[in-house]
Amino acid sequence: MESQDKVLVCRECNKEFLFSAGEQAFYAEKGFQNEPTRCRNCRAVRKGPGGGAGSGDSGASRQLFSAVCSECGKETQVPFKPTAGKPVYCRECFQKRGTRGGGGGGGGRRSPAYLD
Repeated sequence: MESQDKVLVCRECNKEFLFSAGEQAFYAEKGFQNEPTRCRNCRAVRKGPGGGAGSGDSGASRQLFSAVCSECGKETQVPFKPTAGKPVYCRECFQKRGTRGGGGGGGGRRSPAYLD
């Protein structure tokens, strides 16, 4: 049975929006069980400035913070605000240490992060 365009009502702004036959086919292909409950604009606002995890350009608008690598002293940028007393590593030093912080020490809950 071929899908037909549907008009749905957004649960955020209460405006009508089109759930096209093409979108319905995409949802079926991905195995999604439920129809969208928000219009495109409200979904974008809800995802925030980064566009959400699935967005291909989310890194473009990510806020970066300057930091000095705790290992080599090189200036680097990270996607979080550095906290005094916690190590921050540049990409190279972070990769040398391994993703589990294999350099020992620490005892903290989170692995250190990096981004050049």
